[in-house]
Amino acid sequence: MQSPEAGTAATPTQIHLALANFADEVVGTLARLFAYVGALALFAILALAGLGQLPDLRVDEPAEKPTWSDASRSHPAFALSKLDSSEKPASYTIFRHPEGGRRDVMRWTGDADKPVAELEIYREGSEFDVTRPATAGLAVQMGLGAASTLEQAGLIDTKFGPVALFRPTGTADGTQSCLGYLKRNEEPGLQISGFSCQGDTMPARRAAIACTLNRLTQLASGNEPKLAEFFAHAELKRRSCDAGGPADWLLGAANAQLRGAL
Repeated sequence: MQSPEAGTAATPTQIHLALANFADEVVGTLARLFAYVGALALFAILALAGLGQLPDLRVDEPAEKPTWSDASRSHPAFALSKLDSSEKPASYTIFRHPEGGRRDVMRWTGDADKPVAELEIYREGSEFDVTRPATAGLAVQMGLGAASTLEQAGLIDTKFGPVALFRPTGTADGTQSCLGYLKRNEEPGLQISGFSCQGDTMPARRAAIACTLNRLTQLASGNEPKLAEFFAHAELKRRSCDAGGPADWLLGAANAQLRGAL
């Protein structure tokens, strides 16, 4: 005869089924929990996207590059020696770049505050791109469109050496147009550029640019001995703005083929 205890004892099959049912319950509970958490995460992402606060997770886009900023607290480092006391002073603006560059910009205006001339002294920092064409941006500086192109318009001789002149491409000879100019020095890294609309004839405008550059002086080198030396040497070759000066200081447009550093 089978004892009562033997009748109530669980068989191995029953234990296995019980464990299997328990495992199914655990898996089902975990699955429902993951689904619940996933739904909550989805709702959170949609809410952030709706509020415009979803962080940009794209890593293939370059970081925003630092740009030039107005350095109104900086002191002017350059000036033009005056021809007479009645000469209208120029506006003077200084821009600095986080990577070390500095641009000193002098601008002259005429009637209705229309710009008639500009002179920029750019001391290069780490931001300077040696692959960028030297004349890039000169058209915009002259008040032309960014897509405008320039052509060489000869050379003038100044205390800084030969300076290249530029005018809008396709300008007919004898046509009045503003002249751009550019002089680049590698050591120290320096670029002098600008434009002039002064003068009724092309020779007069060339003369105005040459006179402006010959009058350019340095007020402070900013602890840059090479820059101070550059201006000191240039000052030794300074030319007069008098109309009776040397006749060969102006080189014609025929020698517009430029080589080497401008």
